Amino acid sequence: MKYLVLMISCFSLMNCQAQKSLNIDLKKELEDILFKDQIYREFIDSETSEERKNEIARITNLSRENLQQSAWTLINKIDAENIIKVEKIISEFGYPGKSLVGEPANTTVFYVVQHSDKIQKYYPLIEEAGKKGELPFKYVGMMLDRKLTSEQKPQVYGTQLAFRMITNHKTGKQENFTYVLPIEDSKNVNKRRREAGFETTVEENARRFGIEYKEYTYEELAEIK
Repeated sequence: MKYLVLMISCFSLMNCQAQKSLNIDLKKELEDILFKDQIYREFIDSETSEERKNEIARITNLSRENLQQSAWTLINKIDAENIIKVEKIISEFGYPGKSLVGEPANTTVFYVVQHSDKIQKYYPLIEEAGKKGELPFKYVGMMLDRKLTSEQKPQVYGTQLAFRMITNHKTGKQENFTYVLPIEDSKNVNKRRREAGFETTVEENARRFGIEYKEYTYEELAEIK
């Protein structure tokens, strides 16, 4: 019994010490930024249930109709505000990772940068945080893919999709064409995904967006009109 009490006391002490090492004010600020970054994106996500969408409407004090019409306007406005806040945080603390702000606040800077035009500038910072264990490495993979595809280069982990309107030659009508952007060494992509910490295959990830994965090169995509 004494041993059990001692063990509980040790764990409690370790937990208290871990909590004391966190920057609580920064943690709260990042959690607020993360909430704003994610809440409207969650509303428009195809996997969000109707019940959850109603809850988001209550949380944000907006009607379902208003959210449906203005979600992207709100997202763009918040993204512009968040990157300003995050750049100030980076200038003071560097990357605020797990050891400084805990989880999931340690993902905030990743999400804000990922949704900005600052990826080229901050990717090395994100990569370093991933290598040090301050951020799960799958987030590094997501940003690397976005960086590469923005440069018209094949991605590594198959996380980035795109869409365009094309003409159906049978009907003559415009249709939405959604696809996974080209992947380097695609036959080994799922092995790389597992190693980076992704829980789904590239095929499963594509189905989440309502499409079947098909391999394309940039040259092949250029031919699709």
